[in-house]
Amino acid sequence: MKTLSNVDYIVFLIYFVIVATYGLWIYRRKKNINKDSKDYFLAEGSLTWWAIGASLIASNISAEQFIGMSGSGFKMGLAISTYEWMSAATLIIVAVFFIPVYLKNKIFTMPQFLHQRYNDTVAMIMAIFWLALYIVVNLLSILYLGAVAVSGISGFSVFACLIFLSIFAILITLGGMKVIGYTDVIQVFFLILGGLVATYIGLETISNLSGDSGILKGFHVLYIEANDHFHMIFKKDNPNYLDLPGLTVLIGGMWIVNLNYWGCNQYITQRALGADLPTARGGILFAAFLKLLMPVLVVLPGIAAYYLYQHGMFQHEMLDSKGILDVNKAYPSLLNLMPTGMKGIAFAALTAAIVASLAGKANSIATIFTLDIYKKAINPEASETKLVNLGKMSVVVAMVIGLILALVIGDKLMGEGKQGFQYIQEYTGFVSPGIFAMFILGFFWKKASSNAALFATIGGFVFSVVLKFLPQWTNLSWLYNFNFATKNADGIYEIPFLDRIGFVFLLCMGGMYIISWADHIRGKTTNGLEIDSSMFVPKKSFTIGALIIVAILTTLYTVFW
Repeated sequence: MKTLSNVDYIVFLIYFVIVATYGLWIYRRKKNINKDSKDYFLAEGSLTWWAIGASLIASNISAEQFIGMSGSGFKMGLAISTYEWMSAATLIIVAVFFIPVYLKNKIFTMPQFLHQRYNDTVAMIMAIFWLALYIVVNLLSILYLGAVAVSGISGFSVFACLIFLSIFAILITLGGMKVIGYTDVIQVFFLILGGLVATYIGLETISNLSGDSGILKGFHVLYIEANDHFHMIFKKDNPNYLDLPGLTVLIGGMWIVNLNYWGCNQYITQRALGADLPTARGGILFAAFLKLLMPVLVVLPGIAAYYLYQHGMFQHEMLDSKGILDVNKAYPSLLNLMPTGMKGIAFAALTAAIVASLAGKANSIATIFTLDIYKKAINPEASETKLVNLGKMSVVVAMVIGLILALVIGDKLMGEGKQGFQYIQEYTGFVSPGIFAMFILGFFWKKASSNAALFATIGGFVFSVVLKFLPQWTNLSWLYNFNFATKNADGIYEIPFLDRIGFVFLLCMGGMYIISWADHIRGKTTNGLEIDSSMFVPKKSFTIGALIIVAILTTLYTVFW
């Protein structure tokens, strides 16, 4: 039954009071938080490695994982975990090669990097674009999926849940990055606890159905009887191949998705940009270890829900308004099996994940608008206090816009059985190849020019759109033999979006190379970054930790290939 008992409300209230009280204490301790924009937006020099790592995970893991990824786990199984496990490897690369460049050149925002490396035009175009992407794709999806999830557990209307989540996130965000960073440590605790409880309930229920008890027995039954949901690499005849096209998840577009997200994304890198290099690297490595755990919290419950659905449970709970199976309801359906008290923990965990992610996104929106648009183009002489106040106003405005979009179009984009997680990945993928090409060449090739960067920015989006709609204009069946196309639900041969990302990235890199050399021949100068090879050499402790992660990943992919 979709209701919370009095005990569940008490558990949730305890969580709310702990987060609110701790956040207020952090806010009051930092006397300059309303007078220094860098301190407010970046918590410069204030976050420890464990706070950075926890904040990275809390900002990353939200309703799109708990609801969207669990739904994908229900539909396609463990393979969706590649987004989490490949992130762990990606974070190591970001810590070794990306963060040192940012810190060495005192870069605090992604548009600032583009301004410093290319020119004002590229920086301003991307600043405006990022604002639109963060609000229209990210805030919208987090709010909508989060409200659906909370509604599924509590029984409150989706509208009421949208309002509650928006207000809670605004309250956390207004305290600045330091408040976000340290409250995220508490959020991650509840997030992990709630995820483990959901997994425990799912496996224990499966074990009881088999006439036994214990989560190990439950996992054994699940692995044997739903073995088709425990393969990481799909063959091209798999119905889910369009979402996860075979080896592309290991050697293709998945790398571009992750490197762009973790290394070129204000929303994420902001957590580490206010720290020194060893602290930043330590935090990122901690986040990589936590990433290894995430599939246990968000994917395994989806697979457990699939097994239980196949055995007669959730037959009504998982149907949408049209009577169609809605995979996004897998996680809420599983949580409704929880006993009193446990449900309150799960409710707190979901809320923690959603609010932390909303707060991080809203803070990044405010940072980009205030520092990279308002201060650069509108009022360069603005005082620090004015910038902080404007940042707070930006948080409220962005959240209101996201709320309106979630109310108006959230159901059309992610309701009625659609996979919310895949929606976010595909539409972000329209721009990630061009952005990553622009960043990677900007880092390590001094001849990369501003004209080339503009080509990647605009051309990358155009290439992505063309490849998306190409199947409607011509027959791509000939690409099937090269594993670059497969049939969609309508029987039309389509290029999987992860492969599209790889193709567009190569086109952007090639175009940037040609344009940059043409600009170089014409005598145009470029703005290189300050790079010292010694800064790419991590400490021994980091290297050992990174090797452990690589060994674990190798084992996981070997076992579940």
